[in-house]
Amino acid sequence: MNDAVRESEIAAEQAYLDRVYARLDQLRVTAAEVEREGYSLARVGNFGALVERDAMVYHAAKRRRALESEHDGLVFGRLDLGPDGRSGDGKDAASADPVVPGGEVRYIGRLGLRDESYESLVVDWRAPAAAPFYRATPADRMGVVRRRSIRSSGEKVVSIEDDLLDPEAAPSDMAVIGDGALLANLSRATGTGMKDIVATIQREQDDAIRSPSLGVTIVRGGPGTGKTAVALHRAAYLLYADRNRYESGGVLVVGPSDVFVGYVSRVLPSLGEDTASLRSLGQLLEGVQGTRHEPPEVAAVKGSLRMQRVLGRAARGPVPDSPERLRVLYRGELLVLERPALDELRRTVLNLGVRRNAARAKAAGHVLDALWRQSVELLPSGRQQKREEFAPDIAERPEFVAFMRAWWPVLRPAQVLGWLTDRHRLSRWANGVLSNREIAVLAGSIDPEDPSVEDVALLDELHELLGDPPVRKRVARDPFQVADGVREVTTYADRMAAARAQAVERPTDYRDYAHIIVDESQDVSPMQWRMIGRRGPNATWTIVGDPAQAAWADAAEAERAMDGAIGSRRRSAFTLTTNYRNSAEIFEVAARVIRKAQPDIELPTAVRSSHQAPVLTTVDAPELEAAVRAAAQTLLEQVEGTVGVITPTARRDEVAKWVDGLDARLQTVGALDSKGMEYDGVLVVEPAQIRDEARTGFRTLYVALSRATQRLTTVGTAPF
Repeated sequence: MNDAVRESEIAAEQAYLDRVYARLDQLRVTAAEVEREGYSLARVGNFGALVERDAMVYHAAKRRRALESEHDGLVFGRLDLGPDGRSGDGKDAASADPVVPGGEVRYIGRLGLRDESYESLVVDWRAPAAAPFYRATPADRMGVVRRRSIRSSGEKVVSIEDDLLDPEAAPSDMAVIGDGALLANLSRATGTGMKDIVATIQREQDDAIRSPSLGVTIVRGGPGTGKTAVALHRAAYLLYADRNRYESGGVLVVGPSDVFVGYVSRVLPSLGEDTASLRSLGQLLEGVQGTRHEPPEVAAVKGSLRMQRVLGRAARGPVPDSPERLRVLYRGELLVLERPALDELRRTVLNLGVRRNAARAKAAGHVLDALWRQSVELLPSGRQQKREEFAPDIAERPEFVAFMRAWWPVLRPAQVLGWLTDRHRLSRWANGVLSNREIAVLAGSIDPEDPSVEDVALLDELHELLGDPPVRKRVARDPFQVADGVREVTTYADRMAAARAQAVERPTDYRDYAHIIVDESQDVSPMQWRMIGRRGPNATWTIVGDPAQAAWADAAEAERAMDGAIGSRRRSAFTLTTNYRNSAEIFEVAARVIRKAQPDIELPTAVRSSHQAPVLTTVDAPELEAAVRAAAQTLLEQVEGTVGVITPTARRDEVAKWVDGLDARLQTVGALDSKGMEYDGVLVVEPAQIRDEARTGFRTLYVALSRATQRLTTVGTAPF
């Protein structure tokens, strides 16, 4: 295909995009005008007009924001369909002349647009009519003759790439441009954040994205297969397909690290969705931020389901340094409850199934019952009181109030977790559950003032066991009160809007999401599965991962915990088999590492070759710092986009100082935090140390070696 034909086709697509952007500008102006007109309805003066004003302003503002956010790359695809691919009512056909006689044209984009006559200009990528753009193949054409990918910068068409799916149906003068959009897209620099793949979704990815919303969708795939992109695009698809359910209930996306969450944070907004919540495993508990990772030996203990039993015993046990006895002088007789009796009362209350912080009043009642029964035994019948008279008398005494505060205080998760630092106390709670070595490791690793990522799941478990501290009901604050006795002048609509906002406001520690997406699920520990499961007792799920990358050694235990979180919901499984990220040369290095440990493992297939062999360097220890800095500088010169320096977890800060100041495009991460990340160039420092950091270290190294799209370099003091 000569350049003149290519330029002619680009010019034709540019003309159509000019129409689309002109219509977009018109709709933006209209939405702004409707928003302004909505405010003017308040002048009518009746309640109906005020309610109508609120509705008009809300929907117009929402539409205006959507139109403004989808400006760049608005149209990215075109379908030329034959007669057998036409829609029955023609409502999705673009207002463009079909190239195939008797067929139709559909333009695919980030949102749906129609012209003044309500004819289609652009079909939303999530709509059923757009599905053939992602799903059609030469074997199953779905009526598509030619599929065209359109790449633009701002409002200007930069290039086009065609797939001819039905040569027999194509007219002789149909132009077919390029060698394929996907590989062209893969060769571009990644930038500092993850890109959406809305223009290049492949069929096996689309199967998972559009799978039924009910139940659990499980997506497995090796490095570079687009698992994370599938998860995020599925969130956008669900919000489009059933907005009322998923926007009101909420979508939670859980990732492995804060670095990862920052990396993917732009994807959903770029797809027109900004209502989903993105959290790392260290951010799931409100008010707690875990950023550091424990050494593998400690993480193995804290992540095990056995911690459930240890924490349960701690949460139900006596408070350290609590009173050993209660002494009350009553009508000349000394009433005494010793430690055994108090322990029995505590167990009796907690055996009722109540949370500890919610049971303080109940515990006080049981103590008063025990004292009253003792008074009945000690006092003659003439001096005895009925229970309902005895209890208020004792309950109001200062010594009883002080006792209850010390014996049954309000407990907070961090406080109870701190008790585990006492080796003697921990040994009692962990008896028969943890080994002596594990007890020593656990006791020495806890710092309630600086919780690790692994601690967050333990704190959440304790929150579940203890419950929230009781709070006094507060009188609802009047949002229009300026000062005591002074209220702002408001309309009926203002007051109704405030009431609606208060009714739908989610609590800060929200735990009833409609859909939960878990990325890098193979690294989620059993205790973390319990934590995630509490956020969506009635949710549907999407679970994405790769067993070959698992950092959690006991896969069976993690599987049981996952089953406990998602329950018996119907499951749909999908496997992604193509590695789009790595060149074949890069992935071969990563594959050699994983096959040494798992010779029979099934790995994805890398679809492209860069003809650039990875650089694997071994140096003496004194030369390591200089070699790392030189290698990082070389990578920065070789690639236009980002460079990741991946280190052993324990050496991240040390290596970061070595390469500090080289370039803003460079990011240094520990091997565990590299999960889910993607860089144009990758420098793996001390790969042998990454491999030897834990029992699953070879999997972590496999991950580190498979982060690069263009160039891979390793520098270490030992071969791997």
